Amino acid sequence: MIDFKSRIYRLTRKIPRGKVATYGQLARMAGRPKSSRAVGYYMKVNPDAPNTPCHRVVASDGGLTGYSAQGGIAKKRKMLVDEGVLFCRGKVDLGKSLWQG
Repeated sequence: MIDFKSRIYRLTRKIPRGKVATYGQLARMAGRPKSSRAVGYYMKVNPDAPNTPCHRVVASDGGLTGYSAQGGIAKKRKMLVDEGVLFCRGKVDLGKSLWQG
């Protein structure tokens, strides 16, 4: 049986270019719907970027929260834009770019 953290990283690797998932969405998909903060922590300490694309995980309102790699949130936004993620009023347009995993 794989642990919660491993499930989160496995799910994150499935998010395709041009799409995003939310912290809460990943927590629900991994069977622990109240653990979105843990998902955020796992993205922060992600040992396998870019193979585990933590930049594709965003807040439930489409906001770009912390990004620990060099360049911070500005780099996260650029990476998402370069991949084709759509934004509206400074946030990811979840209606168009949310992964339906």
